[in-house]
Amino acid sequence: MSAVPMSAVPMSAVSTAPVPVVDVPLPGLATIDLAELTERAGLLTRVDRKYVLPRSGLHAVLDDLDPSVRVLDIDGVRSSAYESVYFDTPRLTSFLMAAHPRRRRFKIRTRTYVDSAQSYLEVKTRGGRGATVKDRLPYALDDRATLTTEGRQYADYVLDEADIEGAKGQDLVPTLMTRYLRTTLFVPESSSRATIDTGLSWAMLPAGRRAAPATPESRLDRPQLVIVETKSGARASAVDRILWAHGHRPATISKYGTGMAALRGDLPANKWAPVLRRYFR
Repeated sequence: MSAVPMSAVPMSAVSTAPVPVVDVPLPGLATIDLAELTERAGLLTRVDRKYVLPRSGLHAVLDDLDPSVRVLDIDGVRSSAYESVYFDTPRLTSFLMAAHPRRRRFKIRTRTYVDSAQSYLEVKTRGGRGATVKDRLPYALDDRATLTTEGRQYADYVLDEADIEGAKGQDLVPTLMTRYLRTTLFVPESSSRATIDTGLSWAMLPAGRRAAPATPESRLDRPQLVIVETKSGARASAVDRILWAHGHRPATISKYGTGMAALRGDLPANKWAPVLRRYFR
């Protein structure tokens, strides 16, 4: 179980041009800082509902937000740039567990908050009841495109605790990078949060292209799309109800799974077929 050396994934493949600024209209909403948001809506165990919207449909949804909703503000920044590098086995076990799908599955990635130059290794697991649990470890910024020995040990520990198999005894290699801008809302009514992702971009990393067709597309940009994700307990939040009222329904989309399926036509995509046909093809 060797770590992928940094030289295998050039930093130029990870550090691309800045994520383009996309305006997210938030009329009159008060702000909340990260410490209070984490205290009131940490939600490391949660139910996620995702929605794909055209940018033109976002304004109507935001206009209907209750005035008590607050927007995350970090040093005057309300839309923060994110970069994630996903790791999978050479056989793409994590991807295939989601594609088929398996009730118990995992996802391993580094997440970098570009504005503050902070990175974390995140291991997301899903149990039999569908709840997502995210565990994370502070990570060196320069190591974000590799899985260090410490990172691999941490991932193995989390997977063992969650009783999830699939990565044991196999290498984990970087396969896909995603970049986007994220705006985070706090919903006091349910002590939950919602995120709005714009400036969406996916790029294959060298390990993810090994088994791809001879002339693969290696990058996918969708600036005209918005992904809204609600993160709450079992009950739907007020943001869910607003989205439903405007005709938007939860979509089966995963930044990793859908991105891989969109960029590699040789991978199974039935689970994400409606979203791929409508927004990515």
